[in-house]
Amino acid sequence: MPPVQRTNVWVPVCCDRVMRYNMFVPKDGAAYGALVCTVCNKNVTFELESLLDLNAYGEGSRVLNMLGSPKPPKAERPKVAGDATLNDQTL
Repeated sequence: MPPVQRTNVWVPVCCDRVMRYNMFVPKDGAAYGALVCTVCNKNVTFELESLLDLNAYGEGSRVLNMLGSPKPPKAERPKVAGDATLNDQTL
């Protein structure tokens, strides 16, 4: 069995909880997704696009690995240790 790869992912957090991710695929339109805070109802919408040229989005644009869960845990997230964010190779 191959070893488990350890990669960093961005975890969307609001009000100390992981945000819920929902994807919508209307019959007559383009698919989109939304991150929603289950505590304060803040949301962020994502539009689906094919990846053509990152330079079209400005200098320094990157593709991020992000966690999306339709049923995230309801427990509060512990604060990340200060050194953990400095060692992130995805930045």
